Amino acid sequence: SDLLSIEEYRKVRQERRKEIIALKKKRRIEVGPRLSFTFENRQTVAYQIQEMMRVENITDEKKIQFEVDMYNDLIPDPGCLSATLFIEIPESNEIRNVLDTFQGLDTPETVYMTVGKEKVAAQFEEGHSREDRISAVHYVRFCLSQEKVSKFADTQVEIHVNHPRYKATTALTSEQKEQLAKDLS
Repeated sequence: SDLLSIEEYRKVRQERRKEIIALKKKRRIEVGPRLSFTFENRQTVAYQIQEMMRVENITDEKKIQFEVDMYNDLIPDPGCLSATLFIEIPESNEIRNVLDTFQGLDTPETVYMTVGKEKVAAQFEEGHSREDRISAVHYVRFCLSQEKVSKFADTQVEIHVNHPRYKATTALTSEQKEQLAKDLS
C-alpha cells in the first residue's frame, strides 16, 4: 500500500529521486577509502522497490509482492540498524584483485560499531561470499541492546573495520547519529 503504480511513480520520480539522494547522503558513511555503508530505512527501501518496478516494468501484484518481500529484510527492526555495505572499486581493471583482498570481511568481529566503548558486531547476510569469492555488495545489521540504543545519540559512535588487509575507523557525525537514531526506535 506504500507503493505507487508505475504511472503515478513516473509523475513524482524526479522529486522523489532528489529527496532520496539527499536522504542517502546523510545516511552514507565512508570507512576508509574503499568501504561505504548506506544505512537503509523504509523510505530508501520503498524507493528501491519503485525503481525496480519502473525499470523492469513490474505491474503484476505477485511480482511486486516478491520485490517487497525481498527488500523488506533491509528495513531495520527496532533496536537494529541495517546497511548496504559497498566495496568501492572505481578502477574496473582492479575489481578482482581488490575483492580478493577483502576475503574474510564477513567473519565475526571484523566489522563492528562502537557505541561509547561497547562493541556491536555486524551481522552479514549470508550468500555474498564464498571461500574463493566475495561480492562487492553486502547487507549488514547492527543490533543494539536497549542500553546502547538509549546512549546512541549522546555518545561517540564509530564504525570499525579490522581486517588483516584493511583497517579503518570512522566516527559518525551528529547529523548521521540523528538520522540513524530514528531507525532504532
